[in-house]
Amino acid sequence: MTSSSTESETWAPVHGPEGVALRVGAFTHPGRLRAVNEDAWLARPPVFLVADGMGGHRLGDVASAIVVTSFEELALSESVDLTEVVRCIAVCQQRIASLADGSGAAPGSTLSAAVYVVRDGEAYWLLANIGDSRAYQLVDHRLEQLSHDHSVVQELIDSGAIAPSAAASHPERHVITRALGAMENAPADYSLVPARGGTKILLCSDGVSSELNDGTIAELLDSPREAREIAKDLVTEAVDTGGHDNATAVVIEVLGTRVLENTAGILSAQQVDTVPGSRAGR
Repeated sequence: MTSSSTESETWAPVHGPEGVALRVGAFTHPGRLRAVNEDAWLARPPVFLVADGMGGHRLGDVASAIVVTSFEELALSESVDLTEVVRCIAVCQQRIASLADGSGAAPGSTLSAAVYVVRDGEAYWLLANIGDSRAYQLVDHRLEQLSHDHSVVQELIDSGAIAPSAAASHPERHVITRALGAMENAPADYSLVPARGGTKILLCSDGVSSELNDGTIAELLDSPREAREIAKDLVTEAVDTGGHDNATAVVIEVLGTRVLENTAGILSAQQVDTVPGSRAGR
């Protein structure tokens, strides 16, 4: 089994004068039971994401890799806004769906993405999610789930059919109702969250969120350790607790926002420590 991690601390270019100081860490592990890691992640400012290839389906790892590749192209574009994110998700849908060979359904992938955007001079995270990979925010030591699961169990909770406490043991807890590729025209949920200094964003696959309760996630995310170490701690704890699935975490610590002097968005060597990257879980 293999694992991978990365961390960066940089003022991230955002295609204009505005910038944000981020410390970013990512870690992934195939878990105890899976031979292939179908998770993938991207940390390339202003775009961050986790994608979970649908387990049990052909080419799930390829599907999540397509999501990363498509959003890498977005990160390099001249503008990143809601229109471009919607277009990128449509491209992912088309590319993954094209893998179907007539003998069965196309593979699929979840998506939990956080894209740094500036609106009217204010910094925000544009969040997009499809499936049950999650986005959390830690503000003033309090954990908040920002995304809404697209799953059978979440629909049962929303309808009042089961209590939230029953979700962890429900026999259909891993059945999702939206995915890129495998489910045509699956819509994403979008939201805007202020990007403020002192907050942390966690993007993770269900291999983390299904093994760890909110209290454990909050405790680990609230640690003073570096983002890379926090991401590793979250994944390691999930694997040690059960490790039933691939587990991936991307942790984004917002150190602050400021106006960059270079309006072309080109940063000096003093402003950049390392270049963020990505990993497809193959």
